[in-house]
Amino acid sequence: MMKRLIGLLAMLATPLHAETVAVTAAHMVDVLAGRTIDAPVVVITDGRITAAGPAASTAIPAGARRIDLPGMTLLPGLIDMHVHLTGEPTISGYRNLEHVASFATALGVAHARDTLDAGFTTVRNVGSSNYDDVGLKQAIEGGFIPGPRIVPATYAIGATGGHCDSTEFPPDVHVDMTSVANGPEAIRAKVRELRKYGAEVIKFCGTGGVFSKTDSVGGQQYSQEEMNALVAEAHMLGLRVAVHAHGAAGINAALRAGTDTIEHASLADDESFALAKKIGSWFSMDIYDDDYILAEGTKNGVFAESLAKEKLIGRQQRETFRRAVKAGVKQVFGTDAGVYPHGQNARQFAKMVEWSMTPMQAIQAATANAGEALGRTADVGAIAPGRYGDLIAVKGDPLTDVRVLENVAVVIKGGVVAKDAR
Repeated sequence: MMKRLIGLLAMLATPLHAETVAVTAAHMVDVLAGRTIDAPVVVITDGRITAAGPAASTAIPAGARRIDLPGMTLLPGLIDMHVHLTGEPTISGYRNLEHVASFATALGVAHARDTLDAGFTTVRNVGSSNYDDVGLKQAIEGGFIPGPRIVPATYAIGATGGHCDSTEFPPDVHVDMTSVANGPEAIRAKVRELRKYGAEVIKFCGTGGVFSKTDSVGGQQYSQEEMNALVAEAHMLGLRVAVHAHGAAGINAALRAGTDTIEHASLADDESFALAKKIGSWFSMDIYDDDYILAEGTKNGVFAESLAKEKLIGRQQRETFRRAVKAGVKQVFGTDAGVYPHGQNARQFAKMVEWSMTPMQAIQAATANAGEALGRTADVGAIAPGRYGDLIAVKGDPLTDVRVLENVAVVIKGGVVAKDAR
């Protein structure tokens, strides 16, 4: 009887009619092989790719629903490894106090839509209060709102008085302290707590930052012992680790601890490059948003102290990016969207090319590299059998002019058209 019941449940869980979609276009960027394929066909069944290649060798199954994109170039859905979906750049500094906490969640719904429309079908949300990124992920996966696949970090962990703490208030103003942990054991407990409530990656602040009001942008804020404990705990639980780090000392301590991605990496030095290459860590360098911060920061309410730090560090970060690429440090695409407007993520591609990458390298940073750094090469990062049917289509050749990625015409997520602006 039990066997019959199990069999019946299995039958009910199996779709009677698997939906198959066939996508055709003029060209397709194969990010794994680093080449372009002409006249491609991509077959997607129940949301995952089952075949991809030239039309001459890739058959379109009978009865497949067709999405024909003549004259367009297909790419994998893009991945931004550093976003804050509930962040709003036009409301900065003390202006944030004008809104209740749920205001950020509501903004996140709109920002998720903007991000998906821009062609980013997967994002890593590396810090939000109130577990907002988990809520957005649940709403998107439940089909209630449109948006990208989200890898949530929940709160970013930091030391008392550090970049992940609230340092802009006097002691009689009480703020949310969920992100703060000090000492190895408290930090281990915090990692467990965040995982319990939905974190799929752990983010911590290893140095000061630009948008924290009172700290030094490059100063180290966790000891080597504390970083070692955090990374070891996260890895034991099967989670990868990202560190906010501008200064070389903090970057190098985080790398010695085994941190998987270095966010910002503005003042990384030759030792940083050597350590990253030795352990296989990735740099995620937001080299576009300096332009926006300096142009719009004062109007948006950014603290004067923060603008001074951005002026100090922005150009240096871009120089470090060029040196890191030349040194062979692995790079992923991370923009810090939320510091500048969501939906403009693709503007960073041109900056990456301007500062030494080829267009293919920049695209790979936001596709194959990002999928690998996430540990999700079975799901995202390439147009390849087994992965999600996440595709974008653009007019023109992004390998000739990478800026065509700033105007994505068609977005397909899991085989379903999420945007068609042809």
